[in-house]
Amino acid sequence: MAKRDYYEVLGVARDASAAEIKKAYRRMAMKYHPDRNPDDADADAKFKEASESAEVLTDDNKRQQYDQFGHAAFDGASGGGFQGGNFSSIFEDVFGDIFSGGGGAGGRGNRAQRGSDLKYVMTMELDEAVRGAEQKIKVTTLVECMECLGSGARKGSSRSDCIQCGGSGQVSGRQGFFSFQQTCPRCRGAGKVITDPCDACSGQGRVRDTKTLSVKIPPGVDDGDQIRLGGQGEAGVNSGPAGDLYVEIKVREHPIFTREREHLYCEVPISFADAALGGELQVPTLDGRVNLKIPEETQTGKMFRIRGKGVNMGEIRGGGLGDLYCRVVVETPVKLNKRQRELLQEFDSVTDDHHSPRRTSWFDGVRKFIDSITE
Repeated sequence: MAKRDYYEVLGVARDASAAEIKKAYRRMAMKYHPDRNPDDADADAKFKEASESAEVLTDDNKRQQYDQFGHAAFDGASGGGFQGGNFSSIFEDVFGDIFSGGGGAGGRGNRAQRGSDLKYVMTMELDEAVRGAEQKIKVTTLVECMECLGSGARKGSSRSDCIQCGGSGQVSGRQGFFSFQQTCPRCRGAGKVITDPCDACSGQGRVRDTKTLSVKIPPGVDDGDQIRLGGQGEAGVNSGPAGDLYVEIKVREHPIFTREREHLYCEVPISFADAALGGELQVPTLDGRVNLKIPEETQTGKMFRIRGKGVNMGEIRGGGLGDLYCRVVVETPVKLNKRQRELLQEFDSVTDDHHSPRRTSWFDGVRKFIDSITE
C-alpha cells in the first residue's frame, strides 16, 4: 500500500512552519495515542503514521530531502521504506516533561552545571596586532559567592530534601488517560531546597562582579581572531566548572596600510617627473621609513615589493614573515602657473606616439572595434 503524503497526514500546508507541524501532530497524537485507544489497530496505525510524518517534517534536513525526492528519499536498498524514524523522540519533543518523565530521579537541577561562555570585543591598533600587546580588560560576570562558596546556603547550614518530591526532583500525576512524571515545581528538579539562604547571594550561589583580567595578545593576530581564556566565563551552578571567556580582536582601520594575512599594502603617490625619469623616495613601514627606488618610465599602478616588512605569522598560523606591497599612483599636477603650463604644452608638442605605447595600443584597439561593427 502506497504511503500517504506526510503533509496530508498531518493536514498542514507544504510551507507550514515547524510550530504548525508540531501543533498538528500534538492534536493527532492526543486523538490516536494507544493509551486512549486500547485494542484499536486502526488508531495505532494512524498514530504511527502521524509520528513518522512529524519525525521527518520537524527535521530540517529530512524535510528538505522529502520535499525534493518524496518517500524515495528514505527508501533503503532493501526497499524498507522510512529509515531511522524515532517515534518516541518526536513525541517527547512535542509533549515535553508531561509524558517523558523529565530528567529522572534527582532531576537535572541537582547536577553541577558548567557556567556560560562569554565574549569580549577588544579594539586595537594595527601595529599592536602586528607586534603583539598586553592589555587589561574589565569583565562583568557571575562569579562564585565567596560567602557560601557557591552552595547558596547560609554559612553553617546546608540544603535539605524537598518535602514535595521527597528529594527525587520529580512528582507524579495523571492527565486523562495518561499517567506522567514531571519536574518538581518547588525545587525545580534539584531534589533539595535552601531553607536558610545566603545573605550575600540570596541563595543563588553566584553574585555579579566586575573583574580585571590581563590579556596577552600574541604577535600577528588579525581582525576577527579570538583568544580563549579558560575558566574566565560565568561561574558554574552547583559548584560546576566556570565557562570560558573569548576575546575577539577588532583591528581599527589604518590611515596608510591595509592588511591581507601576512602582507601589508599601501599606495604611494609619485610625481609625473619621478615616474618618467625615475628617482628614489622614502616610504613608511611599521618599523620606520625605507628607501624605494622608482625606475624610469614607471606607470601608475605599478606594484613594488619590499620583503620582510609585513606581518610575522609564525606564532599564529605557522606562516612566515610577510612583505609590504607599495602601489605607486602617478599624481597629476594641479594649480599650474603660466610658466608650468607653457612647459607642459611645449613637452606635449614634441611628444609622439612612440612615447605613449599604452595610449597608442588602446586607440588602435578602439579603431579595430569600431571598424568591426561598421563593416
